[in-house]
Amino acid sequence: MAQDAVQDWEFTDDRGHLIRTPHRPARVVAYVPTAAALHDHGIRPAGLFGSAHDDPDVPDPAKAGGLPLAELPYFGAGRALDLDALLAAGPDLVVALTYGGGQVYGIEPETAKHLEERVPLVVLDVGRGRSLAGIRDRLTALARGLGAPARPETDAELAAAEQRLRRAAADLVRPRVLALSPAGPDSVHLARPYAWPDLAALAGLGVGLVDPASGEGANWSTTGWAEAAALEPDLVLSDVRSNASDLGDALGSRVRVLRWNPELPPSAREHTRLCTMLAEALEEALPER
Repeated sequence: MAQDAVQDWEFTDDRGHLIRTPHRPARVVAYVPTAAALHDHGIRPAGLFGSAHDDPDVPDPAKAGGLPLAELPYFGAGRALDLDALLAAGPDLVVALTYGGGQVYGIEPETAKHLEERVPLVVLDVGRGRSLAGIRDRLTALARGLGAPARPETDAELAAAEQRLRRAAADLVRPRVLALSPAGPDSVHLARPYAWPDLAALAGLGVGLVDPASGEGANWSTTGWAEAAALEPDLVLSDVRSNASDLGDALGSRVRVLRWNPELPPSAREHTRLCTMLAEALEEALPER
């Protein structure tokens, strides 16, 4: 929780680590989507780091929400993360993610160890089993601790968007919605809905998400395009991150395709946009009354 500026600041992260500093942090460096969520709360980050998977040289705009990327220093990702430049920026807090087990995502383990010896490090868990609302609430708690004001209007907008999506999904004979990440001309990664907090939340609102066949891969089922087409989706949520290939017409022209960011910034604003986008697509599929 936040204390007065002259008193200790404390926050317990999702590893169970109590982070304590002499004052409330004012210069925060964070993983790109997390920084975007903090920015939605009115906290401008002092810098960013990313994922070696899809932010090797520059941050992926698809994951950056409303961040003014051109105005913020980027310190790299994975083995390419420039620890010296990050430390030279003078952060008094670094915010990172874990997908379980406390392993920091986007930073090599040895680098993370050296970083935490120099700068307080908050790690938030976004792994399997965490609900979308739970992830959002933890980020909100951190933002409030860093001085962000309460934003009841954004919470109300999200509740309205969720209700709209619930109604649209209930008014249809559950259209088949398939989330995927194109891997090239011969293969595609099909998302397992309950492995992704945002997809699990959509399913909880009544959206009929297609669950691919069981097999290898906790988050994805990798298969060919013919097998994906055989699932007969009515609507596709296609990964728009920079590492994903172009979907093209791999599933034909009948299927409607919506942009999907598997690393959506965990803020009410971004979650409202997701629910609204999907609700609009389902409403357009409704028969005239």
